[in-house]
Amino acid sequence: MAAVNSGNENQPAKHQEVGHKSLLQSDALYQYILETSVYPREPAPMKELREVTAKHPWNLMTTSADEGQFLNLLLKLINAKNTMEIGVYTGYSLLSTALALPEDGKILALDINRENYEIGLPIIEKAGVAHKIDFREGPALPLLDQMIEDKKFHGSFDFIFVDADKDNYLNYHKRLIDLVKIGGVIGYDNTLWNGSLVAPPDAPLRKYVRYYRDFVLELNKALAADPRVEICQLPVGDGITLCRRVS
Repeated sequence: MAAVNSGNENQPAKHQEVGHKSLLQSDALYQYILETSVYPREPAPMKELREVTAKHPWNLMTTSADEGQFLNLLLKLINAKNTMEIGVYTGYSLLSTALALPEDGKILALDINRENYEIGLPIIEKAGVAHKIDFREGPALPLLDQMIEDKKFHGSFDFIFVDADKDNYLNYHKRLIDLVKIGGVIGYDNTLWNGSLVAPPDAPLRKYVRYYRDFVLELNKALAADPRVEICQLPVGDGITLCRRVS
């Protein structure tokens, strides 16, 4: 797939991940990664869902194709079987997870909007992995509190992926640290937040970027100081921080 160009040869080529701004300095380099390593290996159901989601007005909320590939491989590397996802949207990262899990794998999927999830559901069903997904509509925190009260859920998850309301990330972390097993992994998405974390105070930022920026900064500081986890922050997608529970 050729890189998109505006028609002016003097302007740099733009990458084709609709709704996404790559953290790489070169859009052409990001497009090279997509064309060389991501799109050729993307499963057909994920490609279909990515293209459907690109037409949705909120497409910037979706997981990028390179991050979807990363999550799929990560789940296989850690042999994940029981997982949770907070923030589903149309289900691109959810489908990536479901395809990576064994036939008896499970995903507890939490989102406040079933309508968006149902955009991707027919594709998920066609891919033969819908039976792995337990979708719950509504705010995640009340359900997490119920799970915390029931000791059987403590340490029961191999992997948890969070791509939801940034102002609640720390509230999620306080609960998820008990629900993920020792040796298990929590992934927090958008932890580089459009590159805005190092922007000067007077930088022109979109309102939502500026509003959530301080919450992301607070999260990053807290995760770096949390002795219960080992962390690795990667510039994949909009930044993802992996936390491996060690105690």
